Formats: sequence, C-alpha cells, structure tokens
Amino acid sequence: MKRYEFEHGVMIPVSLPREKNKGCCKLTSLGQLSDSEGLYCLDSNALEVQSKKLSQEEQEFFSRDVENGNAVLINLNWGTVDQWKERLEKKKIDKKRVHLLALGDVGSTVLTALKLLGGDCIETLGIFDMNENVCKRWESELNQAAFPWDYDRMPEVVILKEEELFLCDMFVFCASKGIPPVGAEVKDVRMVQFEANRGIISIFAKKARESGFQGLFAVVSDPVDPLCKAAFLASNTDESGNFDGKGLLPEQVQGYGLGVMNARAAYYAKKEERFSSFLKEGRAYGPHGQDLVIANSIEAYDDSLSKELTQLAIDANLRTRDLGFKPYVAPAISSAAISLILTLQGEWHYSSNFLGGVFMGCKNRSTPWGLEMESLPLPKQLFDRVEKAFRGLEEIK
Repeated sequence: MKRYEFEHGVMIPVSLPREKNKGCCKLTSLGQLSDSEGLYCLDSNALEVQSKKLSQEEQEFFSRDVENGNAVLINLNWGTVDQWKERLEKKKIDKKRVHLLALGDVGSTVLTALKLLGGDCIETLGIFDMNENVCKRWESELNQAAFPWDYDRMPEVVILKEEELFLCDMFVFCASKGIPPVGAEVKDVRMVQFEANRGIISIFAKKARESGFQGLFAVVSDPVDPLCKAAFLASNTDESGNFDGKGLLPEQVQGYGLGVMNARAAYYAKKEERFSSFLKEGRAYGPHGQDLVIANSIEAYDDSLSKELTQLAIDANLRTRDLGFKPYVAPAISSAAISLILTLQGEWHYSSNFLGGVFMGCKNRSTPWGLEMESLPLPKQLFDRVEKAFRGLEEIK
C-alpha cells in the first residue's frame, strides 16, 4: 500500500468493488484497510480483529496516520489519485445552497424548520413543486418571516425552475405518493410507499447523473433506506441497464429517517426511569422502520429493555395515527431539518449511509477526510440485532 499527501492530510488508496464500497471515507482504524467494508466497521472489537490481518510492517506504516486523524481511504475504482486529490481539496464554503423537491406536509415542514434553524450554514433555500402556487405561497410566507432590524438573519427562500434543482450543495428529496390514509390498517406504512416512490426518486437520480451533480443527495421520503439504494443504483445505470459507476458516488447519497426514531426513544426514556440510561448512553441503528435497533446503553446493554424501548419507538407513529393525524411533524424536524443542518455543519448526527452495498443508519459525521461512521465495542446480543437489520436491508430489491 502507498500513501499520498493532500492539503488536509494523506490519502491511502485501495481498489475495491464499486457496488459494495464507498469512494472515500475517513480512516479511523487499521481494520478498514484489511477488507471490503461491511457491518464490522461499526464494531470496534471487530475492527481490531480485522487489523490483525495486516502485516506488522503495514500496521507500523499506517498507525501514525490513524493516530493523527488526517487520513482518507480512497477507492481507485471510483477515481484516480489526482481526481480524489481535486475532490478533497475543493474549496469549502461557509454557507450552502439547499434545494428541496416537493412541498407537501413533510416538505413544507422541513422547509420551515430549515428557514428557522439554518441561518448560520444555509445561504438560500431553493424550492420546487409541480404546483406552482404552492411554491409562490411558501416563498411569500417564509420570506415574510423575519427578525426585526436583522432581515438577513434567516436564509432566503427562492423559487426554482426544474432545471435548476441540482445547482446546489444539498438536494433534499421530499416527494412522495401512496401514503395510506389515516385509519387504514397498515403495519408498516413506509414499505407501502416504496414501489410508488422508487419510480419518482429514480427519475431525479438520473437527472443528478446528467447534471454531474457534486453535492449531497439527501433522501427524506419513506422508506428512506431502500430509496437511497434505488437512487444510487438508478444514477449509476446506463441506458442499457448496466451499472457503470458514472453517477452519484455512494457517499453522495444519505437517508434521513433515523433521527426521529432516536428522538422517539428519548421521548419514552424521559417518561420512564427504567429507560433513562438511553438519554446518555443509548444508540440507534438500522432503518426507519420495523427493523429499527435501539440500544439502552453500549457499556451496560440490556437486551430485553432495549427491545421494549425499540418497539415503543417503532409504534410511536401509530399512536399519532390513532389520534386521527398523519405523523409527519417529528420526522420532518428530527430526522430531516435538524439532521440536515448537523450534516452541513460537520457535526455528529443520525443518517443512513452506504455500507457494504446497503444504506445503514448509524451515528456519523462529514469531515475534510470523508465520511466518519462511529464504531463502538458492540455487545454480541446488540451486534446480532444490528446484523439482522442489515440483512433485512440487503433483501430489499
């Protein structure tokens, strides 16, 4: 293995299959150098085992880079060393252009929250909806929301033409159809939406490919995790249906659904003392749906308590539907707006990212050295639950 210097540190190149591996990521463990990426990357115990596969010389050669925290693992199957150097040294701007597609219940709530919360990291909020009057309404209403004598404190909302959707730093996909009405007997509403929304997201993923989009393709619509994979595959498929890798990089696609599941677990942890360990020690993994994994604690993991808290978080949306309302406000704020802002700021948050061919939800952040996924010493019972969720995502075609 070799190493190459760039503005922020060093690049360590590998050549791994594009269908299963990201283009680049931050190197936080020697174990990442030993094999294709997989679920083991979330478990520091497993990463330690993987690191033993390297020769003593390799361990000594790269250990300093891991300790310094300035190393990027780059995949040469997604670009040459020079191409990666150019990407990683691309000048970063303080405030980003964020464009939203579709302003239904979810999209308009996300837009409102981003307007209120994004003043320090969002330059403009571009909006597009098939209903032109919806765009005019939100441009008018939200640009009339302002702090007195500080009229530029919040980002301006601007109406986009469809061809301008990908002239931005972050594209937020909020389009959706096929949502079961309140009162419908549906166990997992999200999967009912998959077939309908997959067709829509594939269209816009191909548009991103055609435009050479270099920003983040953020998926908010349900089911978040399978739709991320659908977008990734559609953008990298040619007219003959062949995977050619000429579209979005795997790390350019992120799904925003896990944030609200974490917040729902925290909601119940505040209500019942026996769940309170979650508030300081808990974690959330997996998809925004039935295979969700909530851990009450990593160091003091309690399997039965964690599963009970998991089920409460999963069923929380049903409680809102029982009241006669669609449960979109908390997801739009916790999963989308707050998590999108934390992403732009490079802060830790919950979202789904490409890992071994699927989009897996976990705690992560964006850094100058690529995506960093949190790895912790996961107890076996917890790892088994996370693996079950991972396998379930693999099975969704």
